[in-house]
Amino acid sequence: MLLEGKKILIMGIRNKWSIAYGIAKIAYENGAKLIFTYMGEENKDKVEELISGFEGSKAYVLNGASEDEIVKETFSKIKEENGKVDGIVHAVAHANTEDLHHDFIYTSKEGFSHACDVSSYSFVLVARMAKQLDLLAQEASLLTLTYHGSTKVIDNYNVMGVAKAALESSVRYLAENLGKEGIRVNAVSAGPIKTLSAKGIKDFGTVLTVIEEKAPLHKNVTTTQIGKVATFLLSHMSDCITGQVVYADNGYNIMGI
Repeated sequence: MLLEGKKILIMGIRNKWSIAYGIAKIAYENGAKLIFTYMGEENKDKVEELISGFEGSKAYVLNGASEDEIVKETFSKIKEENGKVDGIVHAVAHANTEDLHHDFIYTSKEGFSHACDVSSYSFVLVARMAKQLDLLAQEASLLTLTYHGSTKVIDNYNVMGVAKAALESSVRYLAENLGKEGIRVNAVSAGPIKTLSAKGIKDFGTVLTVIEEKAPLHKNVTTTQIGKVATFLLSHMSDCITGQVVYADNGYNIMGI
């Protein structure tokens, strides 16, 4: 098993349809011990039920993945109770609904800042705080989630595309910074999946139809497939890969039209 004896922190789990859950499932099947963070104390019972099938897993509330002191407090508690981790999966992103439903040019300053803070800066903060607190085990792997809208204009993706572009650039800079210590940093650019977050994107169903028509493999990806790619990137099998955006979208990104 690829992650036998490894401790993996998965940030941002919400429900069984989320990409974070798909990653958790495959990582667990490959021997990982799982630690989760989630948003909202009121979601505690729901999250604990959600992860109950992952024996030995723990969950911690994190109300502010882009807030320095909140992340520091939560990570300190995680280290105190679990020791160092071998991998962190950053599945955290958000943009205001109105900024996804109107042309990008109408994005407010607050909306722009919010999307970049939560979706991009939070990953930088996670990396820095994990390093400062000595949370990362030797040869740990950091992983975040992005989307094709970072490099191409996708209808209704708007400010999230800009935030994801910043996230992908951050991956490269973090990979250089942390590579000195043998820590790898990568991103998975997943094809569109019908998650709770995707519901906020106007006419999202149209995107799924286009993928089926245009992608070389003529089908949409699943959370399980993304989980397999993520598990590979978290494992020693990818120990020479860092600073990369790995596309897992059935080849759609290579198509010109």
